[in-house]
Amino acid sequence: MMHAESKTVADMVAENPARAAVFEKHGIDFCCQGQQPFGEVCKERGLSPDTLWDELNASPPAADTTDWNAASLADLVEHIVARHHAYLRSAFPSIAEKLGKLIQVHTDTHGDMLLRLDKVIRGLEAELTDHMMKEERILFPLITQLEAAQQEGKPAPWAPGGSIKHPIRMMEQEHDSAGNALKSLKAITSNYAPPPGACGTFEALYRQLQELEADLHVHIHLENHVLFPRAASIEVELQGQ
Repeated sequence: MMHAESKTVADMVAENPARAAVFEKHGIDFCCQGQQPFGEVCKERGLSPDTLWDELNASPPAADTTDWNAASLADLVEHIVARHHAYLRSAFPSIAEKLGKLIQVHTDTHGDMLLRLDKVIRGLEAELTDHMMKEERILFPLITQLEAAQQEGKPAPWAPGGSIKHPIRMMEQEHDSAGNALKSLKAITSNYAPPPGACGTFEALYRQLQELEADLHVHIHLENHVLFPRAASIEVELQGQ
């Protein structure tokens, strides 16, 4: 157990994706703040490391059981685009439709809160739309080229700023910004708790926002703690040849 306490929460999720749901349940950030050691996180939150460890190991299998630390980077990139980018592109219009109905109907009772929510969601959608475009057009092709160069024994391809670390750092900063927007959503919605007497649309919107948060946490985790470090490591290997 002492060994587990020194592991980062990001590494623990990378080892077993099912653990993400347990960390979500306890409000533990395994994506943007995923480099914190497990023992330190437990201490900060007043949780028993042994009890949480047992809960993590008892969690049911995740829907995606792929070991992304061992899979090819090309497969991981394809998964992120097909699963997580596609999810965001379909989720935001649905969220906007529900929120628009609520603003029309509940302006008198919840107008201020709904308008603040609308502002954060619109900002997050605009930011992530631009973010995904940069990944799909620039960073992800570069990562697959790096992996291909490693397999073929060729030099590292050209990267903006001379290293893949530069676009990676930019994407990580944008992930931090998205993480802050998610925190704002939780604060505005009182941790996704619909107001008393809320209608079905309110409840459906809050469920969808919670799903958005959970999916984006896994999405960012896969990039920050699996895809990006592995790509950077390949570049270092190729530059050292």
